[in-house]
Amino acid sequence: MKRLHIHMGVENLENAIHFYNALFGKRPSKIKPDYAKWMLENPHVNFAISTRTGKMGVDHLGIQVDEEHELSEIRDRLNSANMAVTKEGEAVCCYARSEKSWVHDPAGIPWEAYRTMEDAETFNGEKGLESACCTPQEPMSSCGGPHPTTEACCS
Repeated sequence: MKRLHIHMGVENLENAIHFYNALFGKRPSKIKPDYAKWMLENPHVNFAISTRTGKMGVDHLGIQVDEEHELSEIRDRLNSANMAVTKEGEAVCCYARSEKSWVHDPAGIPWEAYRTMEDAETFNGEKGLESACCTPQEPMSSCGGPHPTTEACCS
């Protein structure tokens, strides 16, 4: 099964949670001091907000899958279309351990294709590190270790 993922940068988490609770009619499935996530069934979307993005509003979009073969299918389609795909591999980001790849759409909006394996205790895998962790900067290159080519994050 696939789920649309939207990550929004917000200035005030408490105010944003209040707004989205009213909009969606339910509370987040995960809340941290700098992050909240709603796993909605109708519409089928993983909607996340955080104060760690480099900008307010839409930070990145994505497609979350349940199975490895679904992630491989997305990667294969993008590669077959000669898209510049960055395979990040496994990463801890947005309080989850996931396997992911990135691509930018024609408007420059970053899209991630990813599969989450489990929850994590830290936002980006490194305690005390204040930087965010997910959206690759231009030019796209392979990510690894402490994510030297990234600027913002989430799954």
